[in-house]
Amino acid sequence: MAATPIAVITGASSGIGAATARTLAAAGFRVVLTARRKDRIEALAAEITEAGHQATAYPLDVTDRAAVDEFATAFRSLAVLVNNAGGALGADPVATGDPADWRQMYETNVIGTLNVTQALLPALTASGDGTIVILSSTAALSAYEGGGGYVAAKHGEHVLAETLRLEIVGTPVRVIEVAPGMVRTEEFATTRFRGDTEMAAKVYAGVDAPLTAEDVADTIGWAVTRPSHVNIDLLVVRPRAQASNTKVHRTG
Repeated sequence: MAATPIAVITGASSGIGAATARTLAAAGFRVVLTARRKDRIEALAAEITEAGHQATAYPLDVTDRAAVDEFATAFRSLAVLVNNAGGALGADPVATGDPADWRQMYETNVIGTLNVTQALLPALTASGDGTIVILSSTAALSAYEGGGGYVAAKHGEHVLAETLRLEIVGTPVRVIEVAPGMVRTEEFATTRFRGDTEMAAKVYAGVDAPLTAEDVADTIGWAVTRPSHVNIDLLVVRPRAQASNTKVHRTG
């Protein structure tokens, strides 16, 4: 009997990461959930297990390279890595943006992805059919006012994916980038505006149907379950109401 394929999801404590864990578990993967919030990923692992699937929680800060390297020792073979951990902080113009926010966004979105990808690439290669997913954003492809630090970080993540794909071509590992547009989750905008729920709500005001975490998870699930010779290099997914980062149809 073939072993159950393993999928590691970073940033799995909420939003897209948690939804992706549920989706991949239902698709037959044994999911390993990582995030800093131990209680959240343990609760999610219990939920997935109770649903009849396989899940393990592992508290991890992707910016801690020593911890990431220790985590990676658990895997001789790995089918899927979903680099989802990241996020945005602030919406200040470049002229007044806080360098500490920029540094933190770069560390979590770019260096965190680099850390986990480097540490797990040998196991992904050893599987003979590995898949790396990098969750970037439409911010990785186009700038917008007030998004300088986040745009810079996501552009870095996008180029990381492009470069890695060039460098490992010919190995049994594919690199998939999924770039979501406007996604309404329980924490993304609230975190960006430091807990200001009123400001967070304005992001989605008048938008009939922003994407949900489940929409993006469904996209990831589809991409990673394509035949192994098929690589989805870059998949941009937006709600119908959003034509670009700066063109959104709002009612009222």
